[in-house]
Amino acid sequence: MWYLTMAVPAPTAPFWFGLEYWQVGVILINALFGAFQVYYWVGRRLGEKLYESRVGVKLGRDRIAKIEAVVERWGALAVYGCFWVPMLRHTLPWVAGALRVSYPWYVVASALGCLTWAPLWWFGLTAVVWGWLELAARSPITAAVVAVVAVAGAAWFMIRRRRRRTTDDQPLVTQDS
Repeated sequence: MWYLTMAVPAPTAPFWFGLEYWQVGVILINALFGAFQVYYWVGRRLGEKLYESRVGVKLGRDRIAKIEAVVERWGALAVYGCFWVPMLRHTLPWVAGALRVSYPWYVVASALGCLTWAPLWWFGLTAVVWGWLELAARSPITAAVVAVVAVAGAAWFMIRRRRRRTTDDQPLVTQDS
């Protein structure tokens, strides 16, 4: 019988480079917090140059404007919320810096985001990886089927999302002249 508790390593056992599992999690949380501070200060330094930067050109001015609207409406709360939205997670902090969101509130929001999102990701993703490795050790064929289904599901989701986005861009009613 396979148990979920076997999917996550023991918290006090050496896990990575001799560090315990929880210590690696704390290091990753601190690294994420540090990255968010760098994002903010780079965005603050760039300001309007953010639009002409390589990242700004790749994102597009209209997407940055949408992110700006979210930051202007929600302020530091948007910083906390961006942890839960994949594309916003690494773009919103730059914009928050460029818009000069209050830094003390930014620090609080990014710290709360790191403390709530990172452990869920760390323990959840680790449980998935270790669970799959446990499954692969017991039944390689089943693990391969699970991997193929997961990749196919992700591809289906992306294709469906892309198709929906292209149909949303088309006008509902065409006008003939």
